[in-house]
Amino acid sequence: DREGEAISWHLLAALKDQGAINGVDVKRVVFHEITKRAVLEAMQHPRDLDVGLIDAYQARRALDYLVGFTLSPVLWRKLQGSRSAGRVQSVALRLICERESEIEVFEPREYWSLETRFTTPRDATFTARLTRLGDKKLDKFDLANEADARRAVAELEARAFAVESLEKRQVQRHPAPPFATSTLQQEAARKLGFGADRTMRTAQRLFEGATLDGETVGLITYMRTDSVQMSGEALAACRQRIGSLYGNRYLPEKPRAYRTRTKNAQEAHEAIRPTDFSRTPDAVGRWLDDDQRRLYELIWKRAVASQMASALLDRVVADLASADGAVGFRATGQTVAFDGFLKLYQEGRDDPASDEEEGGLLPPMAPGDPLERGEIMPKQHFTEPPPRFTEASLVRKLEELGIGRPSTYASIISVLQDRNYVRLDNKRFVPEDRGRLVTAFLVAFFDRYVQPEFTAALEGRLDDIAAGSLHWKQVLREFWNPFNGTIDEVKERRVADVLEALNDLLGPQLFPPREDGGDPRACPLCGDGRLSLKFGRYGAFVGCSNYPE
Repeated sequence: DREGEAISWHLLAALKDQGAINGVDVKRVVFHEITKRAVLEAMQHPRDLDVGLIDAYQARRALDYLVGFTLSPVLWRKLQGSRSAGRVQSVALRLICERESEIEVFEPREYWSLETRFTTPRDATFTARLTRLGDKKLDKFDLANEADARRAVAELEARAFAVESLEKRQVQRHPAPPFATSTLQQEAARKLGFGADRTMRTAQRLFEGATLDGETVGLITYMRTDSVQMSGEALAACRQRIGSLYGNRYLPEKPRAYRTRTKNAQEAHEAIRPTDFSRTPDAVGRWLDDDQRRLYELIWKRAVASQMASALLDRVVADLASADGAVGFRATGQTVAFDGFLKLYQEGRDDPASDEEEGGLLPPMAPGDPLERGEIMPKQHFTEPPPRFTEASLVRKLEELGIGRPSTYASIISVLQDRNYVRLDNKRFVPEDRGRLVTAFLVAFFDRYVQPEFTAALEGRLDDIAAGSLHWKQVLREFWNPFNGTIDEVKERRVADVLEALNDLLGPQLFPPREDGGDPRACPLCGDGRLSLKFGRYGAFVGCSNYPE
């Protein structure tokens, strides 16, 4: 990828400077998997350095320097106590702050649901939910309050119910691909509670190797990759291991092929997998510390499961109706007919509570069977605000938007915490006051440059440079001229102008509406002063315009 090509370029330049390769024809050899076959094949096809990749590397590095080194000093001068801004870090901070603002203005909406237990003619019970009332399919908010729910209960009380229809179908569930850098960070956060930085440090140690029976061996392939593909040799070894451990039922007819969905993917390396599938977590666990053992087990299971047979699930949907057809309930059930890859591994979820619940086994019943209804249970619910980002969901969001590189996500998250822009509370990101001020400042004066779409579009232009369809200096010029003009314009602004812009942007948080309907920015102590943001040696605070009188 770009980084690999740049290392070659730097190395060649250094060797030439030393006079170490005078008169020697030097070529670059590229392989995407560290296997004997791949290395020998690559040696047969050496090539010259790829100028497009080198230029794309230079453009990325220059863009990061131009943003960081010119924007950060403006922040220091205009916003006391701020530490830094960056091309990708500031977009990540904006996502966290905007999510917090959504949560603050969110107004919960009430709704109700009705459930009851039914008994079949064979005395088996199950739970069903009201889905139809008065020939109308119920939407989420149709029972908006307790009175609506009580009226619905009254409609149901006198009615007898029977099974209207049964739908049975078998569905397949396929395994997730082996890990790339970002998915490893997400899953380690969900399942092991590891931050992105801890995941990458632990993976680095597994890659560098552990001493097993006196021999030092690398346990996993390189951990900075966008690829979800494994080498042919690894696939064969993985399939052999599945057959020996679980039998041929768990082996698909042919190896599974995966394609990366990451925007701007760079696939210089294989997916993250064990270097030797015969080294099971149990076999090597005693040589590793706790973090290494847990992460290796996650990587081994995910890679093996990715080549296992699909799981088969039996899904049953039972629709129940009153005799006049005016009221309907629905019950759903799901059972595992064949566990397949689920025998070994199941992918985690960021917000399991938000997923639709899938019931267990429904009892045997047939259309027309009369049902005995139990007590109707009205349940009150409220809509929930969008959840704060976890490390896993923030990485996934950045990846979806095509911002940054998976190898940089850990350092971006660390910088935001080190600068005291955000903190982790119950494994979710909460912006600190300083972080919200920085974001408000950047949105007020540099909005274009901290928009996710703009940053993602720049990543796309880097790909065009790598492909040779754009010149890297042209991209820098197009970025630098308007950006530098904005920098010069903001430098000239008075701190009072900056504060007023922040007052406007942060008004809903700083100056909430007053119960008496008065001006939210009127000073509650003197009455005729105006409240405003101010800066002091300990950071920002809200003060009165009549200070110190």
